Amino acid sequence: QVQLVESGGGLVQAGGSLRLSCAASGRTFRSYAMGWFRQAPGKEREFVAAISWSDGSTYYKGSVKGRFAISRDNAKNTVYLQMNSLKPEDTAVYYCTAGPKSSSRYDDYDYWGQGTQVTVAS
Repeated sequence: QVQLVESGGGLVQAGGSLRLSCAASGRTFRSYAMGWFRQAPGKEREFVAAISWSDGSTYYKGSVKGRFAISRDNAKNTVYLQMNSLKPEDTAVYYCTAGPKSSSRYDDYDYWGQGTQVTVAS
């Protein structure tokens, strides 16, 4: 069992930066791929970024590539999402997730955090 708790969301002006953190419980954290999804009002939850458990390979949604960076610190059981050059369309609730493999598919993940709100003002 893995429990995930996100933090770091907030209100930021367009062009600004935020860093989201996701603290995971459980000694098996390092064996899980970790991901970030987001959901804007009235829209489906969508993939943002993922990082593998094995070699740290990273994957991104096209529209965030070059602006967002996912990383993990296995010693701290924490995954991060550094978000730069934020745009109003990045506004959403951001969810941390853990699963057996890196994937952009919602169904491939087993555990989810409660979400943290990110609002980008124009």
